[in-house]
Amino acid sequence: MPEEAIRALTLGETRFSYRLLRRPGPRTEPVVVLGGGFQGSSGWPHMEDRITPVADLVTADLPGVGASDPLPPGAGTEFAGAAVDRIIEDLGAPRVNLFGYSYGAELAFGCAQRNPHRIARLVLGGVVAHTSSAQRESLRLAADHLAKGDAEGFAAVAAGMQLCLDEDRHIPRRSLVYRYVRRSMLHVALHVPDVLDYLHRSLISSPSFDGGLSGVPALVFTGEHDSITSPARQREFAATIAGSRFLTMKDSDHWVVLERAADVADLAFRFFTDQPLNCASYVAAIDDPAAAAAL
Repeated sequence: MPEEAIRALTLGETRFSYRLLRRPGPRTEPVVVLGGGFQGSSGWPHMEDRITPVADLVTADLPGVGASDPLPPGAGTEFAGAAVDRIIEDLGAPRVNLFGYSYGAELAFGCAQRNPHRIARLVLGGVVAHTSSAQRESLRLAADHLAKGDAEGFAAVAAGMQLCLDEDRHIPRRSLVYRYVRRSMLHVALHVPDVLDYLHRSLISSPSFDGGLSGVPALVFTGEHDSITSPARQREFAATIAGSRFLTMKDSDHWVVLERAADVADLAFRFFTDQPLNCASYVAAIDDPAAAAAL
């Protein structure tokens, strides 16, 4: 069994923490996992099961998540990114494997751009590389519900905008996943003090995935029915990363980390240990978008 430790850190006066599962005799560099908005350190059991036999695993309660302090007034992605850098610095490993999903993908990509020499391999999932007008309208509606104190209304809109509800697209246990995400969003509405500020920041700014990246082996993946940012747009983003691979996973949408949790963990295991990807049964399609774009 891996040894568990909780490391408390500060950035300025803001307190946050990360959870380290240390494995004796690891076969690859430590794996640092960054989840979606408000996703904390305890929500990755499948990743723990698959990764800890071969590597140390780090999950985080970044500022604004779990028992950590809220983000300082006016702070946003740059501050959260600095917290990620602080975790890697505190970990002390020369290099890490970095996994980022959804909002965590933005943080992981920025970290790799700032510190390419510290990143052994990079996996980015559910990359919100583009926000449509329909998504922005849903964000406005969710914020309006929250501002009026309508937590149930907020939860319904927030869950609906994150999931593919088109019955013609095959997603097993769609209704079960919807209920889970809706309950999670209700918990956020009732227990996360700065969620309205988070929504307002999302409305006035777009995630930054500009500038490209080179020198870091990278994989971008998504559910084949992701309705927040289409797989085609995520593939375009993957083409800006030199030598990257792009993969879609069967029968899943933006919440692929819940719908195919064990498969996502296996995908991370394979990539971080240099195993083949194309033989996995959950792969819908895989290619090298950067090479294709150069043709």
